Amino acid sequence: MFTILVAEDNKNTARLMEVVLTQNGYQVLHATNGVEALSLLEEHTVDLILLDVMMPQMDGYEVTRILRENNNFTPILMVTAKDGRDDIRKGFMTGTDDYMTKPVDEVEMLYRIQALLRRAKIAADHELTIGGSKLSYDSHTFTDANGEQILPKKEFQLLFKLLSYPNKTFTKNQLLEEFWGADGSDSKTIPVHINRLRDRFKDNPDFSIVTVHGLGYKAVRKDQS
Repeated sequence: MFTILVAEDNKNTARLMEVVLTQNGYQVLHATNGVEALSLLEEHTVDLILLDVMMPQMDGYEVTRILRENNNFTPILMVTAKDGRDDIRKGFMTGTDDYMTKPVDEVEMLYRIQALLRRAKIAADHELTIGGSKLSYDSHTFTDANGEQILPKKEFQLLFKLLSYPNKTFTKNQLLEEFWGADGSDSKTIPVHINRLRDRFKDNPDFSIVTVHGLGYKAVRKDQS
């Protein structure tokens, strides 16, 4: 059974979330503010955090920042009334994994939770399987019907990232910051690596890498396209 921490100061909202999650097989812990949330995380093993932004004592941004700076990468789904572009950007830059605005659609929330837990398992196992293709993070190997090959580190990291989030678009800057650090590299680095991956896997039957013009890149599973 997965355990979800709901950090929400509104009693009615917290109660509704607890009922929905419990009915769908999750165990629920509840914190009314950021300080209490961090305290519960020290005492309990949690699989995912549903995190409000506007809470007393410590807001959701600060909770996320503290967790990530301390190498706690528990999946976080921010659920908040703050729906401005800058608010959403701040959430992702701080380290949240996903972001929903209130009022929340309960079914969509459950789908997002399932997706985050699935991705967390992929990260923990360090393995990813897409159709007949398998990626092993520890060895940077890619295996399919044609055999096994070891990929250059950056190419593997990019491919693993994109395939972990099918149909999710990542900007060039997001990928640069994650894999080349804050200073990044020149503007051609990501397109060069993407083109190498496309050339290497142009005949792969399981996925393709697509350019989303004006936005960035995404991986598309061919069995879902």
